[in-house]
Amino acid sequence: MSHFASDLIPLRPHPTAQPWPTDQWPERDLDSSVDRARFETAIDRVFEQPWPEAYGVTQAVVAIQHGALVAERYAPEHSQDSTFISWSMAKSILQCAIGTLVRDGRLDIAERADVPQWRSPGDPRGALTVDQLLRMSSGLRFVEDYVDEHGSDCIRMLFGPGKHDVAAYAAELPLDHAPDTVWNYSSGSSNILSALVGRIVGGGVADRSRTEAFLRREIFDRIGMKSATLRFDEAETWIGSSFVFATARDFARFGYLYLRDGVWEGERLLPTRWVDYARTPTRGSQGEYGAHWWLAQDGSGRFNASGYRGQYIVVDPARDLVVVRLGESTPEQRANVLTFMRDIVESFPIV
Repeated sequence: MSHFASDLIPLRPHPTAQPWPTDQWPERDLDSSVDRARFETAIDRVFEQPWPEAYGVTQAVVAIQHGALVAERYAPEHSQDSTFISWSMAKSILQCAIGTLVRDGRLDIAERADVPQWRSPGDPRGALTVDQLLRMSSGLRFVEDYVDEHGSDCIRMLFGPGKHDVAAYAAELPLDHAPDTVWNYSSGSSNILSALVGRIVGGGVADRSRTEAFLRREIFDRIGMKSATLRFDEAETWIGSSFVFATARDFARFGYLYLRDGVWEGERLLPTRWVDYARTPTRGSQGEYGAHWWLAQDGSGRFNASGYRGQYIVVDPARDLVVVRLGESTPEQRANVLTFMRDIVESFPIV
């Protein structure tokens, strides 16, 4: 973690007079500084019935400012107790899990990733580092496509011949580029890392129960993310590219952990500057991607966990804000969903 962007917006501490949201979110109304007209117009538009063609289905929106829940709305069939699929927001939770191992000295992201398929002498993949996998700059072949099942490694890995052992499927793919020369978003890289985490916490072998216990002990229980559940493959690897299920409020707790620089209730859960590492752009990504987190390119300093079909946890340090949107939107509706998210976020003032 020796390189960080020089223009990162500082992350603030939790307000001292307010309880942490471990057991429940403190709630308050939107204050007078919020552009209520912009906020309410945006949120009313996406929850119109029948569902608006421009946005698809919005199942939940939650806004957290200064550590308090200030706005929340759900689709008619959902509530604050409903659980939702993360899709690729899970990648950011995986980055958090790796951070706890780094904190305890059990993993060094600058060292090579110990992957069984790459241990043969002379295999160039054996030199790939954890950092390169986190940054999607390893050079490994992987086609991240969600439509064409014949050309998509992602579909084959998650739902086809690779579904029994997702990490093994990804690890068998060859290098197409020299490391750190090409950025290529890859759910395969995430599952290779997830299997590595599983082996570390499982004593050398993947073990579902130990992986679950580790994530609960180090992340979910610490921040009150009680609804979180995981999906594993038959090899007992958490499918860390895609599958965490949780309530909207709990996904907001995860975003709030990153807004607070990895500190919760005064305890540092993530290494110093681990969040800065996550939000430092990766070379070749045109500033879009850090380390398993997406980055805004508009100079706002926002960063987000993002998932298929319009799942978002947006963290905005300048506004001391977390906004969660969960739903079912098509790729064609993505631009409109992003406009909605920008309207919600920018309804709040920079503070």
